[in-house]
Amino acid sequence: MLTEKDLEQIKEKRITSETIDKQLENFRQGFPAVELVAPATPGKGIDQLGDDEEQRLAGHYEKASKDRGLLKFVPASGAATRMFKHLFNYLEKYRDKEANEKELLSDKGFNSVYNFFFSLKLFPFFNDLRKTMEGDGLNIDHMLANKEYGPILEYLLTEKGLNFGNLPKGLIPFHTYVGGQIRTPLEEHMAEGANYCADRNQIVNLHFTVSPEHRLSFQDLIDDVVERYEEMFKVKYNINFSEQKPSTDTIAVDMDNEPFREEDGTILFRPGGHGALIENLNDLKGDIVFIKNIDNVVPDDMKPDTYLYKKVLAGYLLELQQEAFGYLEELEKDEINDSRLLEIGEFAEQKLNIIKPEDFSTRSTADKRKFLVEKLNRPIRVCGMVKNEGEPGGGPFWIKDKYGQQSLQIVESSQMDLDREVQQKIVDESTHFNPVDLVCGLRDYKGNNFNLKDFVEPSTGFISTKSKNGRSLKAQELPGLWNGAMAFWNTIFVEVPITTFNPVKTINDLLRKQHQ
Repeated sequence: MLTEKDLEQIKEKRITSETIDKQLENFRQGFPAVELVAPATPGKGIDQLGDDEEQRLAGHYEKASKDRGLLKFVPASGAATRMFKHLFNYLEKYRDKEANEKELLSDKGFNSVYNFFFSLKLFPFFNDLRKTMEGDGLNIDHMLANKEYGPILEYLLTEKGLNFGNLPKGLIPFHTYVGGQIRTPLEEHMAEGANYCADRNQIVNLHFTVSPEHRLSFQDLIDDVVERYEEMFKVKYNINFSEQKPSTDTIAVDMDNEPFREEDGTILFRPGGHGALIENLNDLKGDIVFIKNIDNVVPDDMKPDTYLYKKVLAGYLLELQQEAFGYLEELEKDEINDSRLLEIGEFAEQKLNIIKPEDFSTRSTADKRKFLVEKLNRPIRVCGMVKNEGEPGGGPFWIKDKYGQQSLQIVESSQMDLDREVQQKIVDESTHFNPVDLVCGLRDYKGNNFNLKDFVEPSTGFISTKSKNGRSLKAQELPGLWNGAMAFWNTIFVEVPITTFNPVKTINDLLRKQHQ
């Protein structure tokens, strides 16, 4: 039961009562698992391109993109807390007087606390950490020699020092260059954008989605470095930010599926996950948009593969889009014949992975035309996929939706029913996973922007169990940005090399050779 006060709170967030009703129903009913049909594999949903084809497509992008609106879109609101999880765990034990040298040394694996401190001087933030501690009269070298790790972590992670544990990942120093220059992920994305996302006027449009509390910090960093990067790359940057809208927050419930209430009686709302960003992307009215996670960056000497394959994916998109647009213009004409409709149908199936109905060839001309227009006139995305080497995350699959239609989708493990043997078998047979490497076409054949919210599959959200102040709750996430939020886009998967995927999930990942 919602009170008048509840309704006022909902209204302030610009959420409709119908949306709340639907979210509460989702908690009661649950979301259906995605029905996997088969893994997308090379030749069966994943395109593999030869060297000559890659070079041709990259060249096509360089020529054809100059007259298009280009944008690089980077979700950057994620906090760095998870990067430091193992360090926070140690710090908690230190504070509780539970940590000791024996415990610390017991695990010497790559992601261990031991390896972090053993390699501490290799991290780009070491000198800043040293200076911060010196300001309080502490000698970090002396403390390392004496294994006084707890105080060092306090200066690294908390407000006592660098406060990295409370910063967004995009503002953490990642790489050190010759001469001592240090770059954050935000700056590495600036460097990337200059190399594949500059228009004919050498303007680079970058958009970062950020959390409200860190927006000024992002802007301050941009203000500090933008002239240096403009001079370095001979470009001009147009950099903008947006935040998840309060209207995309989702209601939390208790374990009885009743609204979870704070101590003051107000309802707890939580951010709707990265799927909420489809609203931000929609508001930008973009043309050709590159999407990539904030932490998947490397230093300049490792970037050539990234530059090449971004251009390859974009060139492929532009080529397919041009062909689809031509067919859509033909479909407007009354004189189009059945033979041509069958030819367009083959393009839809062979190039855009659109599964035609079994009776397509026997349908009337009007029905064929209606089907093709409806299927071709959609946003299009070309997604890089890398060979699976045991990395966690979603993957490319053929799925069957609730309408009985098959399509290519990026599916997360949280969307699957892995208790069903047949579904687990399909997952076991998969060969590739999703590195979040997308190039998207957001305009139709008449140059108008699609309303991206029309192409979301709402039933692909998911529910997780969380806690607050010691009380358990259920949280609901919206369909993921590259999952259900793009469910009804035309989707093409292309194999790209593992060298284009170098995420930093834990701080120790910065010790890998790709980041040193």
